[in-house]
Amino acid sequence: MPREVEPSQNEKQFFARALQENIRLDGRAFDQFRGLEVEFGEEYGVADVRLGKTRINTHITATVEPPFPDRPFEGTFTITTELSPMASPAFTSSAPTPTEISLSRLLEKTIRRSGALDTESLCLIAGSKVWSIRADVHVLSHDGNLVDAACISVMAALQHFRKPDTSSEGQNVTIYTLREREPVPLSLLHFPYCVTFNFYKVEKGKNEEDEVKMLIDGCGLEEALRDGSLTVGMNRHGEVCQVAKLGGMAVDAVALLGCIQVALVRVKDISAFVAKRLEEDAKKRDKGGMMAELSAENDRVS
Repeated sequence: MPREVEPSQNEKQFFARALQENIRLDGRAFDQFRGLEVEFGEEYGVADVRLGKTRINTHITATVEPPFPDRPFEGTFTITTELSPMASPAFTSSAPTPTEISLSRLLEKTIRRSGALDTESLCLIAGSKVWSIRADVHVLSHDGNLVDAACISVMAALQHFRKPDTSSEGQNVTIYTLREREPVPLSLLHFPYCVTFNFYKVEKGKNEEDEVKMLIDGCGLEEALRDGSLTVGMNRHGEVCQVAKLGGMAVDAVALLGCIQVALVRVKDISAFVAKRLEEDAKKRDKGGMMAELSAENDRVS
């Protein structure tokens, strides 16, 4: 199985010296994200997220299927990830890599298992027909912090998606096209996002203890050289959905609480940014529509 190219000895020494001087390779602060961009496609439910050089595209689709026998009143929601060799030479199309497996599990815990999507609202006919929502996550470019970027992409796509309107008569369900009826947004109960922290041991003098440095939104080189990581999934109300500590150096309770406080600030910023981009997209789509009619009505009144 292909592996990531290990950093050279010069890169390791340069990075360690920069940490000692409290400097990141790209000049960011330790608790600062890279530039975030969110773009939506012409079709509902398509979100393209860029976090630095990391780029992820998510596509939401909806189909009518029978529910699970043990959950006749709930629709289904699945998240699938695809890490192709186009994103990184370390990824293969034949078998899932450990990176892909951990990414899928963290997205499942943060979004699906936390109940972000109201699956009961997807029921059309109890025990017979429900909406099945599927989120396909495609990693187009990998330069670190896949989890945070993928979580932003999935949540932005879910908020942007509109499913066709329906009507039921007995056991028959009529699905209307976009021309016949306005599509319906998904019922989302909360909006969780992930923030990943990278930890590094910085060596001090002989009689001094090693210092621990913490960075968020690490690039590819920063992730390759980290001694441990911690991913916090939470919403803007401070409700923690999951905390993932997948090996590496130990993190004490005080540091963990500090990470959660930092994550809350970053999650609020991300939520506000995504909401702003959704509002801008809605205005573009409504050009000449209801918004134009309302503004014309206001002009006549004035």
